[in-house]
Amino acid sequence: QLVESGGGLVQAGGSLRLSCAASGRAFSSYAMGWFRQAPGKEREFVAGISRSGISTYYTDSVKDRFTISRDNAKNTVYVQMNSLKPEDTAVYYCNAIKDYSGALFWDYWGQGTQVTVSS
Repeated sequence: QLVESGGGLVQAGGSLRLSCAASGRAFSSYAMGWFRQAPGKEREFVAGISRSGISTYYTDSVKDRFTISRDNAKNTVYVQMNSLKPEDTAVYYCNAIKDYSGALFWDYWGQGTQVTVSS
C-alpha cells in the first residue's frame, strides 16, 4: 500500500513537502520514485532515489528545485518542492522503481496527493 500526503494549494514561488508511506513491502529493498500527472497529460517520472538514499535523479524541469529523500526506518519517501511553478500543478504519486527511467516494480498506485500552484 502506498499513501501519499502533503499536497495543497500554494502560490508560485512557494514550497511543499510531500510524503509517501509504504506498507507491506521490504521498503529498503527498493529504489523509489515520485511521479506526477497533470490534467490531460501522461504520468511523468520526476525524481528517484536509490535504496540507500545516496543516489538521486531529477528530471530537468524540477532539478535544483525538488529534493527527494527517504527514511527507511519509517518506510517513507519524501520530496521537498521549492520555487514551485504553475506548471508543477499535478497529482503526485510515489512508487518503487527499477531504475532512473522510471520503470516500475509495482503495478499499483496510491491515491496520490494534489498539488496546485497558483500564479
